Amino acid sequence: MQILRNKSIPILYGVVMLLFCGTVSAQTQADSISPCKIVAIPDLFKKKDSTTILKPIKNSFLIVMPIIGSQPATGFMYGAVAQYTFKGDQPKDKYSTVSLNVTYTTKKQLMINVKNNVLLKNNSIFLSGDWRYYIFTQSNYGLGTDIIPPNSSDDGFSLDAITEPMDYDYFKFHQTISWEFEKNYYMGGGVAIDIYTSIEDKNLKVEEGQYTEHYNYSQLHGFDNLEYVVNGLSFNMVHDSRDNQINPNNGWFANFNYRFNPSLNDRQRKSQILFGEYRHFIPLSPTNKQHVLGFWTYGQFLIQGDLPYLNLPAIGWDQRSRGGKGYTQGLFRGFDLVYFETEYRFPITCNQLISGTVFANFTTASNDDTDVKLFQYIQPAAGIGLRFLIDKPTRTNIILNYAWGRDSKAFYLNAGETF
Repeated sequence: MQILRNKSIPILYGVVMLLFCGTVSAQTQADSISPCKIVAIPDLFKKKDSTTILKPIKNSFLIVMPIIGSQPATGFMYGAVAQYTFKGDQPKDKYSTVSLNVTYTTKKQLMINVKNNVLLKNNSIFLSGDWRYYIFTQSNYGLGTDIIPPNSSDDGFSLDAITEPMDYDYFKFHQTISWEFEKNYYMGGGVAIDIYTSIEDKNLKVEEGQYTEHYNYSQLHGFDNLEYVVNGLSFNMVHDSRDNQINPNNGWFANFNYRFNPSLNDRQRKSQILFGEYRHFIPLSPTNKQHVLGFWTYGQFLIQGDLPYLNLPAIGWDQRSRGGKGYTQGLFRGFDLVYFETEYRFPITCNQLISGTVFANFTTASNDDTDVKLFQYIQPAAGIGLRFLIDKPTRTNIILNYAWGRDSKAFYLNAGETF
């Protein structure tokens, strides 16, 4: 079994993340100049008053909103999200967010998510966490981005033909803490726990000679196909010069994370994982900050050892579950995965109540077992969206996105930007 893998592209990607793309810097601009008074949704329900009262800038904002939507991975889903945004009293303090998301779907999935991206002590300490508990049903489709063939529309291809439904319970606890060692630069570590239990591979019938991608992979790489764990420690470096963590107009963010998973017992194999992420926001207008061009890319690479099937990198499993718009969660999975998205955000109304976006993305994933390399197959998607301003000080929007991929499409309703 191959233990140390040739990783020229991932290592180069990691070095770039480690250097934080330091030669790239966002433009700076003067404050927005708008002929209209900024209006958020709550303002529409306030009584008009001819008297103007100056109020201090608000340092916190709580939004609780329903979740509705539909995509192939979940069917129709409904629930609620609570997001708390806050900052310290100092002018240079940046906003932090903590969110709780509880969702139930028509496929009898229960998903509980807690996310935190928090800056403490005048931005000198950065906490980032992703905690989840899922009673889950999700289909698998195989590894690599070649699962949708290049001429799928001509060949009568259908995702239903390769769908392999699966039930499982999932517990995730990922938490890092980093300390600022130079302005906007942080270094630290964290713990990562992933536990998969009660795995039921619905298409698997071993006695009848009917096997699945998950079962075949587990047998080949020495994992129990009914349960497994991936627990380890991580080293991370972060840069964050964004002007606003909730809805950036300029600046850039980079995250480098190297995870070590020791061999603990029969349910966990030794592995090392590299994760790198970069976001860049460029203001396009000197007078209106709502004109923004954003870029987001991340990559996850299995550097050494083996991971169980469900813990291999897959779209839609990033911290905020926002990647891979246009495709169902988990559709593309592989030993290594790279995702790229670009988005143009622009105003629609003068008062900034309504804004819009157009975006495009692509995903590529490898499969060492079939010799499919990164960038050998690329799956694109594109879409449009609307934004409705819900809070002015934090620039929090309610967002609606509709995206089209190859042989796939999906609708999304969220609080806060995709990235």
